[in-house]
Amino acid sequence: MSTVNPQPLWQPTAERIAEARITRFQAWAAEHHGAPADGGYAALHRWSVEELETFWKAVTEWFDVRFTTPYERVLGDRSMPGAQWFPGATLNYAEHALRAAGSRADEPALLHVDETHDPRPVTWADLRRQVGSLAAELRALGVRPCDRVSGYLPNIPEAVVALLATAAVGGVWTSCAPDFGARSVLDRFQQVEPVVLFTVDGYRYGGKEHDRRGIVAELRRELPTLRAVVHIPLLGTDAPDGALEWSALTAADTAPVFEQVPFDHPLWVLYSSGTTGLPKAIVQSQGGILVEHLKQLGLHCDLGPEDRFFWYTSTGWMMWNFLVSGLLTGTTVVLYDGSPGHPDTGAQWRIAERTGATLYGTSAAYVMACRKAGVHPSRDHDLSAVKCVATTGSPLPPDGFRWLHDEVRHDLWIASVSGGTDVCSCFAGAVPTLPVHVGELQAPCLGTDLQSWDPSGKPLTDEVGELVVTNPMPSMPIHFWNDPDGSRYHDSYFDTYPGVWRHGDWITLTSRGSVVIHGRSDSTLNRQGVRMGSADIYEAVERLPEIKESLVVGIEQPDGGYWMPLFVHLAPGATLDDDLTDRIRKTIRTQLSPRHVPDEIIEVPGIPHTLTGKRIEVPVKRLLQGTPLEKAVNPGSIDNLDLLAHYQELARTRP
Repeated sequence: MSTVNPQPLWQPTAERIAEARITRFQAWAAEHHGAPADGGYAALHRWSVEELETFWKAVTEWFDVRFTTPYERVLGDRSMPGAQWFPGATLNYAEHALRAAGSRADEPALLHVDETHDPRPVTWADLRRQVGSLAAELRALGVRPCDRVSGYLPNIPEAVVALLATAAVGGVWTSCAPDFGARSVLDRFQQVEPVVLFTVDGYRYGGKEHDRRGIVAELRRELPTLRAVVHIPLLGTDAPDGALEWSALTAADTAPVFEQVPFDHPLWVLYSSGTTGLPKAIVQSQGGILVEHLKQLGLHCDLGPEDRFFWYTSTGWMMWNFLVSGLLTGTTVVLYDGSPGHPDTGAQWRIAERTGATLYGTSAAYVMACRKAGVHPSRDHDLSAVKCVATTGSPLPPDGFRWLHDEVRHDLWIASVSGGTDVCSCFAGAVPTLPVHVGELQAPCLGTDLQSWDPSGKPLTDEVGELVVTNPMPSMPIHFWNDPDGSRYHDSYFDTYPGVWRHGDWITLTSRGSVVIHGRSDSTLNRQGVRMGSADIYEAVERLPEIKESLVVGIEQPDGGYWMPLFVHLAPGATLDDDLTDRIRKTIRTQLSPRHVPDEIIEVPGIPHTLTGKRIEVPVKRLLQGTPLEKAVNPGSIDNLDLLAHYQELARTRP
């Protein structure tokens, strides 16, 4: 890629830089902890990774983290895996999430929005009261620290209350969205053996009601460790036999009692997509998530009590947990339960307007869908409150940056961010004091020693390499569930570069400090020794109006050859004729690389995704290599299993 410094798309004003919380933090850290007062973000980041313990000590002081038992030192052991953060300390995540109730009792902590788009507030006082009531009931049910509590719930206030009440008693929270089928849920929950299950009777999506009582009954049968099931009547049905009513458990006026737990006490279990086997059950700690999310939300996202934080997500994606942590900074959190495109593609912009969102987060795919659909957000909605639009899930293509700039506001801060479920945070992304360049993430995050390495472990600048993190982060998993010797954890991140986290993405660190994400390295396209990420192909091809979505894989052949097909899902009315085929090939040849022009362009009825919306390249590659469907992919992890039959048939009939 070019290392020439292009003109930035957006540049923060001097006033905005001065007002940013990260600017105030740097000045304070310079005075109290020896951070560099000058040199801006680059100097602060360098200090944060070179003086790792001092940096994280400063974060806990700046955000007034309440340690009921003091820590012995910041980092007891810095080896990866196995770093020990703040040994000796005790605290509680939920206590910090509810602190604003003391000073802003009657202001909204949550704004709940469904497909009517009418926001309904839950005040800080009521949120705290419900958490207190439910935490007492969980203790009465025998829930003790480290017991698992599960939720089969949409993005509704009850899910937030249940998470916080679980954390308050020292339990371990885990959740799935109700659009997950029974097998997908059981693949996750059976691993952790929950003692309580919170459920809804159904959910509303796309203007329709979806009854889930049959699946709930199956979950109850297949989870023998359950002591209690709690019924939330979203569709208005009666509680099934033996289930407890949500309203009864949250009716008391009870102050929450917060169990003080060790810093590395488990907070929740998140799951990998599980496309090729059982999902990894990723365990993160109360303290690690607390300090990482305070840093990420309070400094990088610049969130505070005056803000409203909306991210389109479901409870089955790490971004929901990240969204709930907005409460840590005293921010009002917007919960949207419904289809992202109901009643029309521009629905999320309407929600941002109706809720007064100051930071609005969505997926890169949604931004590109709005662009293709001809949505005009600023023409049709008052988005004057929106200071930042953030995207994740996949790299935001350059055209997405330009579209947001042109169609939302010219002075809009656009934050493309990249991280992972594995750390429930970002490795690189939003910095309110730095310029935004088209197609680039602004910078690596504070305390994250992000590097790009070649296969021998040599750091690269302005070249594509493996995304690695060379120092521990507090929110790295404390372990995987049911991985007693740690081998699965080790093999997931540390088998390539011993003692260094390899994430599995191709990235470029530019000489001006920004970051470019090229896609997953385990689905790299390697033609004649030249590597390219699939995201680069998608960005180029999907600019063509005829292409709704695409999928590309590279397959090593037994004879030493390399077959690289491009699958295209066409827009309505489009035809894959010679003209379109030639334009696709020309686009890739001229914009990317003549080596990466596909060998075949194949029309398919759709592109399969994980349940959290990521294209599944590796399972498709395995199918095309002749692996049977049941071994190539975990069926419960896919949004539309029928689509895979087309790829399986192609593998069978291809000469």
